[in-house]
Amino acid sequence: MFVKNEDCRITPCEPGVTRKVMVYCEELMMCEITFEKGAEGNVHTHPHLQVTYVAEGEFEFTVDGETRLVKKGDSILMPADSVHGVKCLKAGKLVDVFHPMRETFL
Repeated sequence: MFVKNEDCRITPCEPGVTRKVMVYCEELMMCEITFEKGAEGNVHTHPHLQVTYVAEGEFEFTVDGETRLVKKGDSILMPADSVHGVKCLKAGKLVDVFHPMRETFL
């Protein structure tokens, strides 16, 4: 399956945060998340395994009580049911991959 970026719908998530579901099937989903400086992804949990790649910007991630600074080129692995959240320190984009797909994003 091929997906063109311009065909993907932009959905507002939190103030200063938007999401594009890029491609998905039942087992996997990839999203591009765009953050304005200072925007936050509220602390939450879900039953999906999540891998995040920092495509642009700088972020402060907290996963299960551990907080780290991540920058362009860094990655984070969040186990299923982990408690996690993020704050954007420098405007940027994240690429999130979920297993299985997150039906609530559709």
